[in-house]
Amino acid sequence: MNSLLMLCNAAPAAPTQSGMGMFVPLLLILAIFYFMLVRPQQRKEKERRKMIDELRAGAKIIFAGGLMGTIQEATEKTFKVEICPGVTIEIARASVSAVVPAEGESAK
Repeated sequence: MNSLLMLCNAAPAAPTQSGMGMFVPLLLILAIFYFMLVRPQQRKEKERRKMIDELRAGAKIIFAGGLMGTIQEATEKTFKVEICPGVTIEIARASVSAVVPAEGESAK
């Protein structure tokens, strides 16, 4: 019986993983997530803001809802847009989704 207890006590313990070793895969996944999803989205939003800031009167635009129109007046927060002859509406700058390229100009 004594030898059985000695064998149980002599068995090697399972190696324990350090606390840092458990966080390495998590940090790796977070880094991949950041570079694959967050950074490209930030870059697109930065380009969109730049495009909206450069809009001036006379530019043809497409709203987020799909309407198209020509900017008549640009203010700090809004645009006055003519959507058909004699019909002018005021929209928020954030609702512009794209600029329609002028004829003869290539689209990006």
